[in-house]
Amino acid sequence: MKVHFWGVRGSFPVPGPDTNRYGGNTSCVEIRPEGGPRIIIDAGTGIRRLGKEMMATEFGEGRGTAHLLVSHTHWDHIQGLPFFAPLYQRGNKLHVYARQRDDTHLRSVFASQTESPYFPVPFESVQADVAFRELTEGQSFEIGPVKVSCTRLNHPWIALAYRLDCDGASVAYITDTAPFRDILIEQEFIRQPPRPGDPLKPEDAAKLSAMRDGVVRLCEGADLVIYDTQFTPQEYASRPHWGHSCPEDAIEIAEAAGAKSLALFHHAPERSDDEIDQILAECSKKTKLPVIAAAESLEIDVRGPILDPAKGAR
Repeated sequence: MKVHFWGVRGSFPVPGPDTNRYGGNTSCVEIRPEGGPRIIIDAGTGIRRLGKEMMATEFGEGRGTAHLLVSHTHWDHIQGLPFFAPLYQRGNKLHVYARQRDDTHLRSVFASQTESPYFPVPFESVQADVAFRELTEGQSFEIGPVKVSCTRLNHPWIALAYRLDCDGASVAYITDTAPFRDILIEQEFIRQPPRPGDPLKPEDAAKLSAMRDGVVRLCEGADLVIYDTQFTPQEYASRPHWGHSCPEDAIEIAEAAGAKSLALFHHAPERSDDEIDQILAECSKKTKLPVIAAAESLEIDVRGPILDPAKGAR
């Protein structure tokens, strides 16, 4: 099973000379099982390039089937979908999975982003066969030979983490989430958050503990954990209610789960490549786990050796 990164930024795309090495597109990761279906996690702007690559295969002839797992429907995780070329080729099939909402059907969420006056092509113009499956927290299911599990995260309007097991290997994808110690984000954005370190209500502490346990179980023994590390500790202290973690939080979870390697992901849009290099170097001193920083076009065989952060793939 291979992992290919097509977009690794959070919040909004940031093309430019300071982001060329790690890339400026928003979240999109492809999972490639041996002989299995094409699985995509999140549809940020990175999915546009993936779609162009797919059109050179059976998708260009209308014979392709792909599965899209959506962590949540915040803009940076779905904004690339209207530019995903296989959607406009008749005969292709796309299965979309995301958390069930109480207020609206999943199809309506995606259709709304292409409504006038925001986009010139309505969702009804899609030629591919698109099927939506709404998920509940803690659900497990199969996509061909791939076993998929999910659990909830600590993020405004709630995000799902995913784990994929196939070919004797496993990958866990955890973005977006705040840590599980300072603040419980039940649904909407919290406008007056408590300060980090303030005492929690007992019921909130219990929910956060259960949520953390669920994430640790999801990552247990995983060959690769891809984790939201958008904030530095200083940034988190000023914005704990935005629903993002620091590298130290990712290391803590990965070590508690006995994971085999860790990829820093969902890089802050204002973070330059050189600054990511520095964060990666500091992380490598804090854990015995192999740690990399996710970068566009990086592909990992999760059954092989992890990358050497200083030298790239080997």
